[in-house]
Amino acid sequence: MSDINVIEVPKWGLSMEEGTITKWLVDEGAGFRKGDPICEVETSKITNEMEAPFDGVLRRVLAKPGETLPVGAAMAVSADAGVPDSAIEEFLAANGSPAPEPAAAKDVSPAAAPAAAAVAGPAAAPAAAAAPPGATVVPASLAGSTNGDVFATPRALKLATELQVDLGKVPGTGRTGRVSVADIHAAIRAAGGAIAEPAAPQRNGTPARSTQDDSGVNATPVARRLAASLGINLHDCRATGARGRVCVADVREAERKFLPTTEPEVRETAVAPEFETVPLDAMRRAIGRRLQASKQNAPHFRLTADLEIDALLALRKQINATVPAVKLSLNDFIVKACAAALRKVPDVNVQFDEESQAVLRYSAADISVAVALPSGLITPIVHGADAKSLAEISGEVHSLVTKAKSGRLKPEEFQGGTFTVSNLGMFGVREFDAIINPPQAAILAVGSGEQRPFVDNGQIVPRTVLTVTLSCDHRVIDGALGATFLRELKRFVESPALMLV
Repeated sequence: MSDINVIEVPKWGLSMEEGTITKWLVDEGAGFRKGDPICEVETSKITNEMEAPFDGVLRRVLAKPGETLPVGAAMAVSADAGVPDSAIEEFLAANGSPAPEPAAAKDVSPAAAPAAAAVAGPAAAPAAAAAPPGATVVPASLAGSTNGDVFATPRALKLATELQVDLGKVPGTGRTGRVSVADIHAAIRAAGGAIAEPAAPQRNGTPARSTQDDSGVNATPVARRLAASLGINLHDCRATGARGRVCVADVREAERKFLPTTEPEVRETAVAPEFETVPLDAMRRAIGRRLQASKQNAPHFRLTADLEIDALLALRKQINATVPAVKLSLNDFIVKACAAALRKVPDVNVQFDEESQAVLRYSAADISVAVALPSGLITPIVHGADAKSLAEISGEVHSLVTKAKSGRLKPEEFQGGTFTVSNLGMFGVREFDAIINPPQAAILAVGSGEQRPFVDNGQIVPRTVLTVTLSCDHRVIDGALGATFLRELKRFVESPALMLV
């Protein structure tokens, strides 16, 4: 091949917006074949090896390890070994790609500077050091007037007019993409500009004193004489005495308020508590965005049920003791029971499509299992759990959890799903409710099993009980439907032999 090709940041899943290059697996000048791993890219959820999209030779690495780029941005350039370096340089200049060495940025010609800044992004924007101190500087890349209908707050529209900023170039982070004043400030700073710090308001700590004639103020004689000796205007005193008169205590209060003592009052200075600023990583930011959107957009309601699990625990003990190489957990039974209940109540096995405002009803129960990681939470999926045995579910969950903790999950292994199980029972949590994992419509929060007293035929007997809470999206699941699902789930958990047939 004689063409020069660009290797771009891939898009793995609908929610991926950017990727961080963590390691190059191919050196500059080395050849590769289509499908070979060429680099590692970290997203908000996983770190995956990127496979080469074509055959080629890695001629120029544009993104160094540790750099974060948006989806579709150029990471490297590939070309045949016979293509001269000058052709590579011309290609980079024509396509606005950054220079090969950051140090060479000082020698970039004025004509090439705009192209380099366009690809390098905010980090390569001109610095605002030459701007007057305390002034607002709008980079040329944002300058202009706002044309058309831009969804922005009134204050943002006013500020954009004052600063001559084109709001069409400012990404909005408000609900449904609304542009705010904070978005304008963030865009100016990201493009290399500066925002003037607002002047601190001047405050006078001394209260204003009255200069009116106070001879008509209703006061006791003693209070009037004391006020005159202190130079206190009776209009500045509260009247708390008998019959609404100003008394001596009122004058003394005004004295403390307006006349400082000769010796300053010694006050203890509050010591600010020490803290450490920990920036959010990509995973935590993605979790925050998704769950905030879920709470804002999906009207949650919750249903709680108690499940007796003595029979289930007995069956689990028997299987683990008699079936070789099988070690079932309580969570494996819960996943299987949820899948079986979804088969019985398919209207809960749904996703809500925000764009079309439609319900997507699935035939297979793809159960997401919440897994806690040091940096956040991820939900690998057991696909078709309703058609799998307990042993198959157990093995698949173990494999998915291992991959999740090592950051090696593939996008299709954690994106999607039709229902989520979140189990905190191993931490001793009795019960809790969980936030729905969009675009799913329900999530089951599982607490710990514990023995509780139950009345059976007039006798108090111990029973091992598990409390579960179902969070539902009221847009697509009503209370009766959610209760029907819990009833089926209870039936499968309390009669676990039904899950074996």
